Amino acid sequence: MAAHSLISTIFFTSPFSRSPNTTSTKSNSFCLSKPSLPLRKSRTNNSTTITCFIINSSSLTTTDSSVSKVVLFTKTPFLSPALGSVFIFCSSVVLSLTLFLTGVDPASAFVVNPPRKLQTDELATVRLFQDNTPSVVYITNLAVKQDAFTLDVLEVPQGSGSGFVWDKNGHIVTNYHVIRGASDLKVTLADQSTYDARVVGYDQDKDVAVLSIEAPKGKLKPIPIGISANLLVGQKVYAIGNPFGLDHTLTTGVISGLRREISSAATGRPIQDVIQTDAAINPGNSGGPLLDSSGSLIGINTAIYSPSGASSGVGFSIPVDTVSGIVDQLVKFGKVTRPILGIKFAPDQSVEQLGVSGVLILDAPANGPAGKAGLLSTKRDAYGRLILGDIITSVNGKKVTNGSDLYRILDQCKVGDEVTVEVLRGDHKEKITVILEPKADES
Repeated sequence: MAAHSLISTIFFTSPFSRSPNTTSTKSNSFCLSKPSLPLRKSRTNNSTTITCFIINSSSLTTTDSSVSKVVLFTKTPFLSPALGSVFIFCSSVVLSLTLFLTGVDPASAFVVNPPRKLQTDELATVRLFQDNTPSVVYITNLAVKQDAFTLDVLEVPQGSGSGFVWDKNGHIVTNYHVIRGASDLKVTLADQSTYDARVVGYDQDKDVAVLSIEAPKGKLKPIPIGISANLLVGQKVYAIGNPFGLDHTLTTGVISGLRREISSAATGRPIQDVIQTDAAINPGNSGGPLLDSSGSLIGINTAIYSPSGASSGVGFSIPVDTVSGIVDQLVKFGKVTRPILGIKFAPDQSVEQLGVSGVLILDAPANGPAGKAGLLSTKRDAYGRLILGDIITSVNGKKVTNGSDLYRILDQCKVGDEVTVEVLRGDHKEKITVILEPKADES
């Protein structure tokens, strides 16, 4: 069709097809129906030659292209209009044969695509995505289900998320809520190769988990680790993940807030110093990396604030400084040793209704740190009346108004530390020394 259109246009618009009484003005170009056809006119003493350049789009890149040159026709002053039309027809036939022999797509043979020119910031973004995509993985959470009719046990996907390669030993870092409740896990690398994953360890309080896969080291590209302590509001960030199962999706934005606090979905324990960003984070992005403009990891995308469940411009990432310490412990010991007081406390709303500020102890087991130190639990007397336990008002001189304050202080302590706990007991205050211990299941 392209060749036919060219032939028709040449016969009806070429100056060789005009009547003898028609006059024409000299022009430096010939008008064709497809103005993008690259024609060049060269003049000698006695003739004018029209040359067509055919661009082979199959080999067109930003740096080179395959070009074929075809001479359409030559105009000489000694040719009659009829003979000139014959020359035009022959030239058109030659052009058509050239298109078929060179394998050029007829629809693109007359289109000249100039080299794509990207801006500097665009090139930087493209390079960042290409460099870090091999480090991002796709995680499938599989659960065992029993068919209600056949009673067959089936393994079906119950969720998916993202993760990234931490080191050459096959360690994959993701969110704990991505793998929660899984009977089996599959990790898909950037080259679409899939491997069975083993859970190395997890920290429910900070929503971090580490997996391990047996993959060739040549396929594993660890992500560059950055620093989150010196981040600034307004700097650019990039999120790579698998939203809605669409693997390796890039979204961009800025840091819109720092030192935010969110609660762990598993335990309700607060996660401090969280990064807030407006980069689009959707279901499936969880566990994926948040990168700075140099391509270094600064956080793990973990949650969004959205009534609809889709991205609303408020996403949260766990800072890499927090993640690094947790991952190191999980890789070495398979667990995170975090100090506890060994108490169960009442909801904050209940304490507020009492008109006091602090953490009300509901239970302090005798074999726990608080019980050994003599802290009192809430109980009932012989007549069924409620006797309030100790209310913690400060730890090491730092005021405690709710459970989040208590967790925040304990996060800064280590197992074996002695802390001074100030409690409200009845109508007076007391200071009690408590030796922090690890959780019972971690000892």
